[in-house]
Amino acid sequence: MRDSTELQTRREPLALAARDVVQRYGDVVALDQVSLDVAAGKSVALVGESGSGKTTLLRCFNRLVEPASGVISVGGADVRERPIVALRRMIGYVPQEGGLMPHWRILRNVALVPTLLGMPNATAVAADTLALVGLPAERFGGRFPHELSGGQRQRAALARALAARPGVVLMDEPFGALDAITRSDLQAAFDALRHELSFTMLMVTHDLAEAARLADELVVMRAGRIEQQGTIDQLATSPATPYVATLLERALAASAPLRGLA
Repeated sequence: MRDSTELQTRREPLALAARDVVQRYGDVVALDQVSLDVAAGKSVALVGESGSGKTTLLRCFNRLVEPASGVISVGGADVRERPIVALRRMIGYVPQEGGLMPHWRILRNVALVPTLLGMPNATAVAADTLALVGLPAERFGGRFPHELSGGQRQRAALARALAARPGVVLMDEPFGALDAITRSDLQAAFDALRHELSFTMLMVTHDLAEAARLADELVVMRAGRIEQQGTIDQLATSPATPYVATLLERALAASAPLRGLA
């Protein structure tokens, strides 16, 4: 059983929503009237080719991107109504390269948000979370990021995102730079943690098999628009557009082990 002080830090899952969101980078339209709903406690993967707008959409939820128009909400509240610092402390975030502080030891990295939130048990919570991701603090907590393998650094990045037990976790290609075996191991570990800790997840990935493994629903994006949102079975049996059909066909041709497909 978890220590009672650790359990008290747990947050309820929060719903995410985007309404008619537009974002441009110069003449390039990154998001074109995008609307999206992610129910509390669900996991959703944004998939699509490079330049489809998926990372831009993800970053709107923690205000790393401020859209030109539209409304982004977390837990039913417009993110613009909450100070950026407070918003980011309530949302776990795993960027592509992990984003660990290179000059801080691992335990301090993981304890960052609990400490900023004023949790009296921040170090204990960080140590507990490191154990959850397979990095016991007594062995790994005193190391610097450069002293870990790529897979271990990514585990530490996951621990940092989860340490304050956020209601939402955003993940941007979290396993993309890892070898196949390490990636599969981390996917399995993260999937178990998601069910144990119960949070809402929004993840960016270019890997359809990974999306099918980790997400309840997939959102296929192309050229700044959402082509279809649904389960992997719904996408496979009833693709809404030729692009979605082609995406699934290519994944099957590459023998991608998609969950739920024969």
